Amino acid sequence: ATVSTTYNEPYHLARKFASLDYLSGGRAGWNLVTSATDSEAKNFNLEKHPDHAPRYQRAREFVDVVKGLWDSWEDDAFIRDKESGIFFDPDKLHVPNHKGEYFSVRGPLNVARPLQGYPVIVQAGSSEDGKNLAAETAELIFTAHQTLADARDFYVDVKERAAKIGRNPDHIKIMPGIFPVIGRTEEEAKEKFQKLQDGIDPNVGLALLGSMLGNVDLSAYPLDEPLPDLPETELQQSRQDLLIRLARRENLTIRQLYQWIAGARGHYQLVGTPKQIADRLEEWFVNDAADGFNIMPPYLPTGLDEFVDSVIPILQERGLFRTEYEGKTLRENLGLPRPNNQFVVKKELVTV
Repeated sequence: ATVSTTYNEPYHLARKFASLDYLSGGRAGWNLVTSATDSEAKNFNLEKHPDHAPRYQRAREFVDVVKGLWDSWEDDAFIRDKESGIFFDPDKLHVPNHKGEYFSVRGPLNVARPLQGYPVIVQAGSSEDGKNLAAETAELIFTAHQTLADARDFYVDVKERAAKIGRNPDHIKIMPGIFPVIGRTEEEAKEKFQKLQDGIDPNVGLALLGSMLGNVDLSAYPLDEPLPDLPETELQQSRQDLLIRLARRENLTIRQLYQWIAGARGHYQLVGTPKQIADRLEEWFVNDAADGFNIMPPYLPTGLDEFVDSVIPILQERGLFRTEYEGKTLRENLGLPRPNNQFVVKKELVTV
Protein backbone atom coordinates (compact mmCIF):
# COMPACT_ATOMS: atom_id res chain seq x y z
CA ALA A 1 0.00 0.00 0.00
CA THR A 2 1.21 3.51 -0.83
CA VAL A 3 1.34 5.91 2.11
CA SER A 4 2.91 9.37 2.19
CA THR A 5 5.35 10.42 4.91
CA THR A 6 4.44 14.07 4.28
CA TYR A 7 0.77 13.82 5.22
CA ASN A 8 0.75 11.06 7.83
CA GLU A 9 2.15 10.42 11.30
CA PRO A 10 4.55 7.57 12.14
CA TYR A 11 2.48 6.06 14.96
CA HIS A 12 -0.66 5.76 12.84
CA LEU A 13 1.29 4.27 9.93
CA ALA A 14 3.20 1.80 12.10
CA ARG A 15 -0.02 0.59 13.73
CA LYS A 16 -1.90 0.19 10.45
CA PHE A 17 0.87 -1.68 8.67
CA ALA A 18 1.57 -3.97 11.62
CA SER A 19 -2.13 -4.86 11.64
CA LEU A 20 -2.17 -5.30 7.86
CA ASP A 21 0.82 -7.62 8.04
CA TYR A 22 -1.11 -9.91 10.40
CA LEU A 23 -4.33 -9.71 8.39
CA SER A 24 -2.49 -10.59 5.16
CA GLY A 25 -0.41 -13.39 6.64
CA GLY A 26 2.86 -11.52 6.23
CA ARG A 27 2.30 -10.12 2.75
CA ALA A 28 2.23 -6.39 3.52
CA GLY A 29 4.52 -3.84 1.92
CA TRP A 30 4.76 -0.08 2.44
CA ASN A 31 5.38 2.00 -0.68
CA LEU A 32 6.96 5.09 0.86
CA VAL A 33 6.24 8.33 -1.02
CA THR A 34 6.62 12.00 -0.10
CA SER A 35 3.67 13.17 -2.25
CA ALA A 36 3.88 15.53 -5.19
CA THR A 37 1.25 18.23 -5.55
CA ASP A 38 -0.13 21.38 -3.97
CA SER A 39 -3.61 19.90 -4.26
CA GLU A 40 -2.62 17.31 -1.66
CA ALA A 41 -1.25 20.01 0.63
CA LYS A 42 -4.57 21.85 0.57
CA ASN A 43 -6.27 18.86 2.18
CA PHE A 44 -3.88 19.06 5.14
CA ASN A 45 -4.02 22.69 6.26
CA LEU A 46 -1.33 23.84 3.83
CA GLU A 47 -1.50 26.05 0.75
CA LYS A 48 1.75 24.79 -0.76
CA HIS A 49 3.42 21.41 -0.91
CA PRO A 50 6.65 21.34 1.18
CA ASP A 51 9.93 21.74 -0.70
CA HIS A 52 11.85 18.74 -1.95
CA ALA A 53 14.76 18.60 0.54
CA PRO A 54 12.73 18.91 3.77
CA ARG A 55 10.23 16.34 2.47
CA TYR A 56 12.99 13.78 2.18
CA GLN A 57 14.56 14.74 5.50
CA ARG A 58 11.19 14.19 7.16
CA ALA A 59 10.79 10.88 5.31
CA ARG A 60 14.17 9.62 6.54
CA GLU A 61 13.32 10.36 10.16
CA PHE A 62 9.81 8.98 9.64
CA VAL A 63 11.26 5.57 8.72
CA ASP A 64 13.44 5.51 11.84
CA VAL A 65 10.43 6.25 14.03
CA VAL A 66 8.26 3.61 12.39
CA LYS A 67 10.94 0.92 12.68
CA GLY A 68 11.42 1.79 16.34
CA LEU A 69 7.69 1.38 16.92
CA TRP A 70 7.58 -1.95 15.07
CA ASP A 71 10.42 -3.12 17.33
CA SER A 72 8.57 -2.10 20.51
CA TRP A 73 7.83 -5.75 21.22
CA GLU A 74 10.27 -8.61 20.85
CA ASP A 75 8.98 -11.49 18.74
CA ASP A 76 8.30 -13.72 21.75
CA ALA A 77 7.16 -10.98 24.15
CA PHE A 78 3.56 -12.20 24.39
CA ILE A 79 3.29 -15.21 26.69
CA ARG A 80 -0.52 -15.30 26.99
CA ASP A 81 -0.43 -17.81 29.85
CA LYS A 82 -3.95 -18.30 31.21
CA GLU A 83 -2.90 -20.23 34.31
CA SER A 84 -0.41 -17.66 35.55
CA GLY A 85 -2.31 -14.69 34.19
CA ILE A 86 0.85 -13.38 32.55
CA PHE A 87 0.08 -11.76 29.20
CA PHE A 88 3.54 -10.54 28.21
CA ASP A 89 7.12 -10.42 29.44
CA PRO A 90 7.83 -6.80 30.45
CA ASP A 91 11.55 -7.31 29.82
CA LYS A 92 10.71 -7.77 26.15
CA LEU A 93 8.84 -4.50 25.80
CA HIS A 94 10.82 -1.47 24.60
CA VAL A 95 9.85 2.20 24.56
CA PRO A 96 11.50 3.97 21.59
CA ASN A 97 11.05 7.48 23.05
CA HIS A 98 12.14 9.13 19.80
CA LYS A 99 12.94 12.84 19.81
CA GLY A 100 14.12 14.34 16.54
CA GLU A 101 13.85 17.31 14.22
CA TYR A 102 10.42 16.41 12.86
CA PHE A 103 8.95 13.95 15.36
CA SER A 104 8.62 13.34 19.08
CA VAL A 105 7.12 9.88 19.58
CA ARG A 106 7.32 8.03 22.87
CA GLY A 107 5.74 4.66 22.01
CA PRO A 108 5.47 1.75 22.44
CA LEU A 109 3.19 0.50 19.69
CA ASN A 110 -0.01 -1.22 20.81
CA VAL A 111 0.34 -3.98 18.19
CA ALA A 112 2.76 -6.92 18.28
CA ARG A 113 5.84 -6.91 16.07
CA PRO A 114 4.78 -7.61 12.45
CA LEU A 115 5.01 -11.17 11.16
CA GLN A 116 7.76 -10.12 8.74
CA GLY A 117 9.60 -8.11 11.39
CA TYR A 118 8.90 -5.10 9.20
CA PRO A 119 6.54 -5.01 6.22
CA VAL A 120 8.66 -4.76 3.07
CA ILE A 121 9.67 -1.12 2.54
CA VAL A 122 9.28 0.05 -1.05
CA GLN A 123 10.47 3.35 -2.51
CA ALA A 124 10.30 4.90 -5.96
CA GLY A 125 12.28 8.15 -6.06
CA SER A 126 15.05 8.65 -8.62
CA SER A 127 16.23 12.15 -7.66
CA GLU A 128 19.45 12.46 -5.68
CA ASP A 129 17.48 12.72 -2.44
CA GLY A 130 15.30 9.83 -3.57
CA LYS A 131 18.26 7.58 -4.35
CA ASN A 132 19.90 8.39 -1.03
CA LEU A 133 16.69 7.59 0.83
CA ALA A 134 16.32 4.35 -1.11
CA ALA A 135 19.91 3.31 -0.42
CA GLU A 136 19.40 3.96 3.29
CA THR A 137 15.92 2.52 3.84
CA ALA A 138 14.36 0.71 0.87
CA GLU A 139 14.20 -3.03 0.35
CA LEU A 140 12.46 -2.81 -3.01
CA ILE A 141 12.73 0.07 -5.48
CA PHE A 142 10.06 0.70 -8.11
CA THR A 143 11.74 2.46 -11.04
CA ALA A 144 10.86 3.95 -14.43
CA HIS A 145 13.51 3.70 -17.15
CA GLN A 146 13.29 3.58 -20.94
CA THR A 147 16.68 2.19 -21.90
CA LEU A 148 18.88 -0.63 -20.71
CA ALA A 149 21.74 1.83 -20.18
CA ASP A 150 19.69 4.16 -17.96
CA ALA A 151 18.28 1.25 -15.97
CA ARG A 152 21.72 -0.24 -15.43
CA ASP A 153 23.22 3.09 -14.38
CA PHE A 154 20.50 3.49 -11.77
CA TYR A 155 20.92 -0.11 -10.58
CA VAL A 156 24.67 0.21 -10.11
CA ASP A 157 24.38 3.68 -8.54
CA VAL A 158 21.89 2.70 -5.84
CA LYS A 159 23.61 -0.58 -4.99
CA GLU A 160 26.93 1.25 -4.62
CA ARG A 161 25.35 3.88 -2.36
CA ALA A 162 23.92 1.12 -0.19
CA ALA A 163 27.26 -0.66 0.06
CA LYS A 164 29.04 2.56 1.09
CA ILE A 165 26.79 2.93 4.14
CA GLY A 166 27.20 -0.70 5.18
CA ARG A 167 24.10 -2.28 3.67
CA ASN A 168 24.18 -5.51 1.72
CA PRO A 169 23.30 -4.50 -1.88
CA ASP A 170 21.57 -7.85 -2.38
CA HIS A 171 19.03 -6.79 0.24
CA ILE A 172 17.70 -4.11 -2.11
CA LYS A 173 15.64 -5.42 -5.02
CA ILE A 174 15.31 -3.05 -7.99
CA MET A 175 12.16 -3.66 -10.01
CA PRO A 176 11.35 -1.45 -13.01
CA GLY A 177 7.72 -1.07 -13.97
CA ILE A 178 6.75 -2.59 -17.32
CA PHE A 179 3.60 -2.13 -19.41
CA PRO A 180 3.25 -5.29 -21.56
CA VAL A 181 0.95 -5.32 -24.58
CA ILE A 182 1.00 -8.92 -25.82
CA GLY A 183 -0.09 -10.37 -29.14
CA ARG A 184 0.19 -13.75 -30.83
CA THR A 185 2.15 -11.88 -33.49
CA GLU A 186 4.03 -8.61 -33.35
CA GLU A 187 1.46 -7.07 -35.68
CA GLU A 188 -1.41 -8.08 -33.40
CA ALA A 189 0.38 -6.57 -30.40
CA LYS A 190 0.91 -3.30 -32.27
CA GLU A 191 -2.78 -3.21 -33.25
CA LYS A 192 -3.79 -3.68 -29.60
CA PHE A 193 -1.45 -0.92 -28.55
CA GLN A 194 -2.80 1.45 -31.19
CA LYS A 195 -6.38 0.82 -30.03
CA LEU A 196 -5.32 1.79 -26.53
CA GLN A 197 -3.62 4.93 -27.84
CA ASP A 198 -6.69 5.89 -29.89
CA GLY A 199 -8.81 5.81 -26.75
CA ILE A 200 -6.86 8.58 -25.00
CA ASP A 201 -8.88 11.78 -24.59
CA PRO A 202 -6.59 14.73 -25.55
CA ASN A 203 -7.79 16.86 -22.62
CA VAL A 204 -7.14 14.08 -20.14
CA GLY A 205 -3.76 13.28 -21.68
CA LEU A 206 -2.66 16.92 -21.65
CA ALA A 207 -3.73 17.39 -18.03
CA LEU A 208 -1.88 14.23 -17.00
CA LEU A 209 1.29 15.32 -18.77
CA GLY A 210 1.10 18.77 -17.18
CA SER A 211 0.76 17.28 -13.70
CA MET A 212 3.72 14.95 -14.23
CA LEU A 213 5.86 17.86 -15.42
CA GLY A 214 5.29 19.75 -12.18
CA ASN A 215 1.73 21.07 -12.55
CA VAL A 216 2.41 23.17 -15.64
CA ASP A 217 -0.36 24.37 -17.96
CA LEU A 218 0.35 23.14 -21.49
CA SER A 219 -2.98 24.17 -23.01
CA ALA A 220 -1.49 27.20 -24.80
CA TYR A 221 1.07 25.13 -26.73
CA PRO A 222 0.39 23.37 -30.08
CA LEU A 223 -0.08 19.64 -29.51
CA ASP A 224 1.91 18.67 -32.58
CA GLU A 225 4.96 20.78 -31.76
CA PRO A 226 7.94 19.78 -29.58
CA LEU A 227 7.76 20.17 -25.81
CA PRO A 228 8.83 23.74 -24.89
CA ASP A 229 11.48 24.57 -22.33
CA LEU A 230 9.83 24.45 -18.91
CA PRO A 231 10.82 25.94 -15.55
CA GLU A 232 12.14 23.59 -12.89
CA THR A 233 9.82 22.87 -9.99
CA GLU A 234 10.05 21.16 -6.60
CA LEU A 235 7.44 18.57 -7.62
CA GLN A 236 8.15 15.07 -9.00
CA GLN A 237 11.70 15.98 -10.01
CA SER A 238 12.75 12.51 -11.15
CA ARG A 239 9.65 12.01 -13.31
CA GLN A 240 10.05 15.49 -14.85
CA ASP A 241 13.63 14.69 -15.77
CA LEU A 242 12.66 11.33 -17.28
CA LEU A 243 9.92 12.83 -19.46
CA ILE A 244 11.94 15.82 -20.65
CA ARG A 245 14.93 13.63 -21.57
CA LEU A 246 12.64 11.22 -23.40
CA ALA A 247 10.96 14.03 -25.36
CA ARG A 248 14.33 15.48 -26.38
CA ARG A 249 15.93 12.13 -27.23
CA GLU A 250 13.00 10.84 -29.32
CA ASN A 251 12.01 14.28 -30.67
CA LEU A 252 8.43 13.79 -29.43
CA THR A 253 5.62 16.29 -29.80
CA ILE A 254 3.39 17.15 -26.86
CA ARG A 255 0.70 14.85 -28.27
CA GLN A 256 3.13 11.95 -28.67
CA LEU A 257 4.45 12.48 -25.17
CA TYR A 258 1.06 12.45 -23.46
CA GLN A 259 0.07 9.40 -25.51
CA TRP A 260 3.24 7.72 -24.36
CA ILE A 261 2.59 8.34 -20.64
CA ALA A 262 -1.21 7.98 -20.51
CA GLY A 263 -1.13 4.23 -20.02
CA ALA A 264 2.24 3.38 -18.53
CA ARG A 265 2.74 6.62 -16.52
CA GLY A 266 6.32 6.88 -17.72
CA HIS A 267 7.21 3.20 -17.35
CA TYR A 268 8.71 0.91 -19.96
CA GLN A 269 6.25 -0.11 -22.69
CA LEU A 270 6.81 -3.56 -24.19
CA VAL A 271 4.75 -4.33 -27.29
CA GLY A 272 5.25 -7.71 -28.94
CA THR A 273 4.90 -11.46 -28.76
CA PRO A 274 5.43 -13.40 -25.51
CA LYS A 275 8.90 -14.42 -26.68
CA GLN A 276 9.88 -10.86 -27.60
CA ILE A 277 8.80 -9.62 -24.19
CA ALA A 278 10.56 -12.48 -22.39
CA ASP A 279 13.73 -11.72 -24.38
CA ARG A 280 13.70 -8.10 -23.27
CA LEU A 281 13.09 -8.96 -19.62
CA GLU A 282 15.94 -11.47 -19.72
CA GLU A 283 18.24 -8.89 -21.30
CA TRP A 284 17.62 -6.41 -18.49
CA PHE A 285 17.91 -9.06 -15.79
CA VAL A 286 21.20 -10.62 -16.91
CA ASN A 287 22.78 -7.21 -17.53
CA ASP A 288 22.26 -5.93 -13.98
CA ALA A 289 19.46 -3.53 -14.84
CA ALA A 290 16.77 -5.25 -12.75
CA ASP A 291 16.27 -7.84 -10.01
CA GLY A 292 12.68 -8.34 -11.13
CA PHE A 293 9.81 -6.38 -12.63
CA ASN A 294 6.62 -4.70 -11.50
CA ILE A 295 4.01 -5.80 -14.03
CA MET A 296 1.53 -3.07 -15.01
CA PRO A 297 -1.00 -4.67 -17.39
CA PRO A 298 -2.79 -2.26 -19.76
CA TYR A 299 -6.14 -3.73 -18.69
CA LEU A 300 -7.33 -6.09 -15.95
CA PRO A 301 -7.82 -8.95 -15.44
CA THR A 302 -7.20 -10.08 -19.04
CA GLY A 303 -3.88 -8.27 -19.45
CA LEU A 304 -2.43 -9.94 -16.37
CA ASP A 305 -3.77 -13.34 -17.41
CA GLU A 306 -2.10 -12.96 -20.81
CA PHE A 307 1.25 -12.23 -19.17
CA VAL A 308 0.97 -15.11 -16.68
CA ASP A 309 -0.19 -17.62 -19.29
CA SER A 310 2.16 -16.69 -22.13
CA VAL A 311 5.29 -14.93 -20.82
CA ILE A 312 5.84 -16.63 -17.45
CA PRO A 313 6.15 -20.17 -18.95
CA ILE A 314 8.93 -18.95 -21.26
CA LEU A 315 10.81 -17.41 -18.34
CA GLN A 316 10.36 -20.63 -16.34
CA GLU A 317 11.74 -22.72 -19.21
CA ARG A 318 14.83 -20.49 -19.19
CA GLY A 319 15.28 -20.87 -15.44
CA LEU A 320 14.53 -17.18 -14.88
CA PHE A 321 11.32 -17.51 -12.87
CA ARG A 322 10.33 -19.75 -9.97
CA THR A 323 8.05 -22.76 -10.42
CA GLU A 324 6.99 -22.67 -6.77
CA TYR A 325 7.12 -20.12 -3.97
CA GLU A 326 10.02 -20.15 -1.52
CA GLY A 327 7.91 -19.21 1.50
CA LYS A 328 4.62 -17.78 2.70
CA THR A 329 5.50 -14.13 3.25
CA LEU A 330 6.22 -11.36 0.77
CA ARG A 331 9.67 -10.93 2.29
CA GLU A 332 10.54 -14.61 1.85
CA ASN A 333 9.38 -14.69 -1.75
CA LEU A 334 11.44 -11.61 -2.58
CA GLY A 335 14.53 -13.21 -1.08
CA LEU A 336 14.79 -10.59 1.67
CA PRO A 337 16.00 -11.42 5.20
CA ARG A 338 13.79 -10.87 8.22
CA PRO A 339 15.18 -7.81 10.04
CA ASN A 340 16.54 -8.14 13.55
CA ASN A 341 14.85 -6.23 16.35
CA GLN A 342 17.10 -3.22 16.99
CA PHE A 343 16.52 -3.32 20.75
CA VAL A 344 17.43 -7.02 20.96
CA VAL A 345 20.64 -6.31 19.03
CA LYS A 346 21.55 -3.51 21.45
CA LYS A 347 20.77 -5.73 24.43
CA GLU A 348 22.98 -8.52 23.08
CA LEU A 349 25.84 -6.07 22.48
CA VAL A 350 25.62 -4.88 26.08
CA THR A 351 25.64 -8.49 27.31
CA VAL A 352 28.72 -9.30 25.23
